[in-house]
Amino acid sequence: MIRPSIVKGMDTEGSAFLRHRFSFGIWIFAASVMGVLYTSQAYALVEKEIQYLLNSFSFLIWGVLVMWMCAGFTMLEAGSVRSKNASVICLKNIGLYSIAGLAYYVVGYNLMYVDVGGLAGTFSLFYGPTEAEIALAGGDETAMSAVLDSDYTTMSDWFFQMVFVATTASIVSGTLAERVKLWSFFLFILILTAIIYPIVGSWTWGGGWLAEMGFQDFAGSTVVHSTGGWAALAGAIVVGARVGKFRQDGTTKPTPPSNVPAVTLGVFILWLGWFGFNGGSQLALSGASDAIAISHILVNTNLAAAAGVMSALVLSKPLLGRIDLIATLNGAIAGLVAITAGPDMVEHYWAIFIGAMGGGICTAGIRLLEKLKVDDVVGAVPAHLFSGAWGTLAVCIANGGSFFVQLVGIVAIGIFTFATSLVVWRVLDSTVGSRVSASVEALGQDVAELGIESYPEFVLVPDQDDIDELTR
Repeated sequence: MIRPSIVKGMDTEGSAFLRHRFSFGIWIFAASVMGVLYTSQAYALVEKEIQYLLNSFSFLIWGVLVMWMCAGFTMLEAGSVRSKNASVICLKNIGLYSIAGLAYYVVGYNLMYVDVGGLAGTFSLFYGPTEAEIALAGGDETAMSAVLDSDYTTMSDWFFQMVFVATTASIVSGTLAERVKLWSFFLFILILTAIIYPIVGSWTWGGGWLAEMGFQDFAGSTVVHSTGGWAALAGAIVVGARVGKFRQDGTTKPTPPSNVPAVTLGVFILWLGWFGFNGGSQLALSGASDAIAISHILVNTNLAAAAGVMSALVLSKPLLGRIDLIATLNGAIAGLVAITAGPDMVEHYWAIFIGAMGGGICTAGIRLLEKLKVDDVVGAVPAHLFSGAWGTLAVCIANGGSFFVQLVGIVAIGIFTFATSLVVWRVLDSTVGSRVSASVEALGQDVAELGIESYPEFVLVPDQDDIDELTR
């Protein structure tokens, strides 16, 4: 028989042992849970950082592609004008890109995106990285969490947005080539990129009143391209046509491009850059869904451009009286512009329809401007304004846009941009003058304004129409 005292002692010792084992188990469990939680948090932090890196890097790469479009516009315009004006075109394009970058940094981005109210954002100077980004760049690792609260770096977003502004400015350059004063043009570009375009952007992409209505413009058929087209049209009206372009007998003087291969190269460069323009507007590259969406966007962009080419090629003969290479090249641009408002659709066949319509509208628009005696050297207004308006309405076909809202956006942006641009051009015309003299135009801006020739090995023969105009 076992004595009770011994049983009691064994019970006490056993209970203590069990309690110790239970406590030890609790600690092991708690440590395991903490380890899992820490591992999960660490994994989530790493995943968030990877997404941050991919998004930021994609913004920069897409932005570089869009910046390369400036080279496309330069080649297209320099090849489209007569050789006596090609150097000025080169200067205008590198100048407008520089002005756009500075103006958008100093005031434009804030006006477009920072504290956007009913009509625009904040009119404040300069834009830069956040305090957390500056701290992390300086070695303060505690700022990592605050930095990753954003999906991408502040300045990668700024860079991507800035190159879109330069695209808008390039549209104006081509329309007014061969007769607009260099510094008058630069002054207008300053106002366009610092104020006019950012206000339009604040209404839409900045979350302003059009965005609240549900206006859709994925990558800028209206925000970028129609805005540039309206500004160019206002300038063409104020500056007027080139000397002798529209003859007194009602006919139009042909002004064939000086370098067709350069024009074609320019269009191919633009086509390439447009993949960054539309693909980058997904604004993310952090998962499978973004990869799928970007794939759809690039395919639709390519299909629309190809359809625009074929449409313009077929229609150029009945509308323009000839199979027109330049109209066909503009058809590619028009198809690209048209699809830009809604390139993220899943049904790819709609991209073909939208691009083909854009090419046809552009070709008909070239003929219309000739009838109205509006001199657009490169056909930028039909390609960017007319096709941009069509593309913005086409969002209603496959992307669920409201026709009324889309129409309101087109009209509101058109009235604002055209009216503001017209006022600016008229002020420039009445003060510093908007166009060069007839003698400068006849001689060519390269020699008259820059003192150089683009092709010095060739002897330039004065155009007889220019001579007749000067001697009348």
